[in-house]
This record gives sequence, C-alpha cells and structure tokens, in this order.
Amino acid sequence: MKFRKVVIGGTFDYLHNGHLALISKAYEVGERVVIGICSDEMQQLLMKDSAGIQPLAIRLWRLLNELHNRGWLERTEVNILSDPYGTAVSDRNINAIVVSPETKVRAEEINRIRISKGLHPLEIVVVPFVLAEDGKPISSIRIRYGEIDIHGKKLNRSRI
Repeated sequence: MKFRKVVIGGTFDYLHNGHLALISKAYEVGERVVIGICSDEMQQLLMKDSAGIQPLAIRLWRLLNELHNRGWLERTEVNILSDPYGTAVSDRNINAIVVSPETKVRAEEINRIRISKGLHPLEIVVVPFVLAEDGKPISSIRIRYGEIDIHGKKLNRSRI
C-alpha cells in the first residue's frame, strides 16, 4: 500500500466496470478508503442529465454489497456527499485521491481548496477509462440509455 488514506467520489449509478476499476485502484494504493457517494439532492442539482439515476438507497446498497463481496468493507468509510468535495477538502489525514480522466479537474480544484486552507495537496491517481466493446468509455448514462450493459457489452437497441 502506498497511501494511508485515499478518497474517491461519485454518483455510482449502475455500478459498472469503470467504477470497479476506480474502486479497485483505491484499495490497491490505499490502506483506508473514503468513498463519497452523491446524495439524491446533490446529483439532481449538479448533473445535466440526472433523470433516471437510481435513488441513493439502491446505489449505496449495491456499492456496500460489492465492497463486502470483495472483502474491503472493513477498510472503508462511506460519506454521503451534499457538495462536490466532501471531506476531501478538510480531512488532513487523506493523502491521495483516485479519479478518472474526466474527474481529474475536480481533483485539481480540491487541491487548490486544500492549499488555501493550509492543508497538503493530495496525490492525484488517474485511472484510465474502461472501454466498452465499441471502444468508447463505459458510463452510467450509456447504460441508462440502453447502449451497453455494466460490463461494456453492446446491447441490441430493440431491447430498450
């Protein structure tokens, strides 16, 4: 393990292979992992296309179930996010943040806030996108629209 405490965050809608790559990397590099999961209110405020996102209770249950199945639950802290930053901007014990290429900008913003508060910046660990079989990144929105499944397999549009 490289870091004592790492943080990741997201909506974790339709827990898919991209999410699992991010989560796996966090447990690979961190002794303790803080996972921020967006509240229902936050994702509705921040996301342009929040229609159809599963309720927090379902997203949280799937996440906790996956962590339990992988034996990671005892190394985990879960926070419900009411803003885009959570404890990443205030917890002086966090050493790193694990992000996708898409969310690297948010990690840089978190570091600017941390520095302005006199905290050390976080090491940013970027996990490459997990690609679907069509070569495009797996994403919850593509799953929601019936293009692919959670593993990135293309779906027959007639099944929508």
